Amino acid sequence: MSQPNMNINNIHNNNNSNSSNIPVSEVYWSLVEKADKKFSKIRDLPSYERNRYDTYFYKVFKVYTQLWKFQQENREKLVEAGLKRWEIGEIASRIAQLYYGQYMRTSDMSYLSESYIFYEAILTREYFRDGLYQHLNLANKQLRFLARFLMVCLVLNRREVVHQLVNQLKLLVDECKRTFQETDFKEWKLVVQEIVRFLKADTAFMNIRPSRYSPVLDTHPDALVHVSTSVTKRNLRLRDAILSSYHQNEVKFSELTLDAFRMLQCLEWEPSGSFYQSSNVKIGQNGGPGPSRINYSQDIADPTLPPNPRKTILYRPSVTQFIAVLATICDELPPDGVLLIYLSATGAGTSTNTADNIIRSSQTHTIHSDASSTSPSSSPSNSLNPTSRQSKEDCIGYNTSCLQFGARGNGGLNCVYPSDIIPFTRRPLFIIIDSDGNEAFKLINGAEKGERAALLLSPSSSIPIAAADFSRSPSGSPFTIFLTAPLQAFCLLLGFSGSEFEADTYTKAEKLVSSSMNEWGLTLATSDNLDPVWAEILCDPFLQRLLLRFLFCRVVLKLYGPTSDKKEFQPECMPLLPVTVLPTATICQTLVLELANIFGATDTFIFSEGIMPPENRHDDMEVSSSSS
Repeated sequence: MSQPNMNINNIHNNNNSNSSNIPVSEVYWSLVEKADKKFSKIRDLPSYERNRYDTYFYKVFKVYTQLWKFQQENREKLVEAGLKRWEIGEIASRIAQLYYGQYMRTSDMSYLSESYIFYEAILTREYFRDGLYQHLNLANKQLRFLARFLMVCLVLNRREVVHQLVNQLKLLVDECKRTFQETDFKEWKLVVQEIVRFLKADTAFMNIRPSRYSPVLDTHPDALVHVSTSVTKRNLRLRDAILSSYHQNEVKFSELTLDAFRMLQCLEWEPSGSFYQSSNVKIGQNGGPGPSRINYSQDIADPTLPPNPRKTILYRPSVTQFIAVLATICDELPPDGVLLIYLSATGAGTSTNTADNIIRSSQTHTIHSDASSTSPSSSPSNSLNPTSRQSKEDCIGYNTSCLQFGARGNGGLNCVYPSDIIPFTRRPLFIIIDSDGNEAFKLINGAEKGERAALLLSPSSSIPIAAADFSRSPSGSPFTIFLTAPLQAFCLLLGFSGSEFEADTYTKAEKLVSSSMNEWGLTLATSDNLDPVWAEILCDPFLQRLLLRFLFCRVVLKLYGPTSDKKEFQPECMPLLPVTVLPTATICQTLVLELANIFGATDTFIFSEGIMPPENRHDDMEVSSSSS
């Protein structure tokens, strides 16, 4: 990629050039103006169409690199010319925002690490402190800085820093209310309430196990069992994901909902290296990060692991925005790529006879399918129907269940229907629908346009959670918790929190779940009747883990007393999985029985006759773990 012509050395080291006659302050403010213009352009760019906008990022980052170096090397002259500390902080904040924005576009953790470093420099050097309570503008800058730094720390799982920043934010908002009495700080009070509610909902099992994929705790990608070539000829990889949830009064911070946050974490590699070390970033004499910055970002990633799948988080999108993003990402998807679509929303427009509507809707898609469709799973009927117009109206009207992504009362304007997704099944899709209105989305199976889709569907009724504080302070979707933190979901189902038992107990249960899911993965990979849809994605560590956790959710809810054998509480998948991993299978029920024994909750579940825990399994597991 070509770089801008302007070089930092040419700005102030070329004494023979005409620029030597230009005052340092003028050169500086010229750079500031140029950087501001480029920053304004990139700030409003969408998070999708990544390939198109990479060039913009490198151009604006190049300008800010020049600006940052120039102010460092000419600090004394610039201060004499009137440069304020908060102006230096503003540059550092812009650079941190650039890094965070690029992380959101690429999912590259090194960008997130760099953002953290610049924000931490602002915090430790107190760039916005001077005159903070004399100027409302500076107070707002400090508030915005703290909120942005909070988001970075939240995504990085720096919870100890998060709590420190929350306390600072609370104190600052209170002090600003007293100091600037004519100003309403209601919005900042809401920000404080949001982060406090978010942390309360997400701290039941903090510091027990990372949500991200850890090659140390999870199966290393190189150790995954590959499916026989007689079952599938290709191995697909998760390359992109769209994550979106829409619920009334859902837990969120800024535009990151709790469910989307959990899925975001679940689809990334756990950072290594200096991420686990206590923060001791060196601050340069001029207030910027010192030479250790580059090494820090290099240490955070494991070079032996593939890049994180790219993710697009859509906060309360319009349906047209969702479709536009979906179309763009499908267009960019590599040949071996899978796109994961995660939608969590309330169902709407559910008819009393959903089955009839699904059939009608499926017929509509058959009618309007491309004549040249090569889908191996196309509906057998490809002839036009004279009632197709009326059928389509029925499909998109009030008689088909859908996902409500906006205010009710606007017909289908704010609804996501299966018909919105089916055109994009020309590419491999892994679809997760977490909704009470997911019944209609079954019609995607068999109506695809070229590639058969994999679907995981939540229970249609809300899972009853025994945890006393769960109903009072909603903690996100239980189904999503099962997919992102299965053992936590199991404990919440029984009414336990992380503080109610010894760490050794939870560790033993984690080892049991991990070893059992490895066994389930082997069972799937060696099955003679595994559907090719699942066989093609089983080699991807993220997708395999999601599928195995879905199996865990399914068997737990099948055996859990309050939900046992009740269809509305059973999650479903399409296409079907082999009978060897059904909830009735011994290999699945045995894990639930052993977990129930560990937590003293055997009577809460209803097991098939003859299900017994393997003798000495815990002892064998501990011996093998200690010897490895």
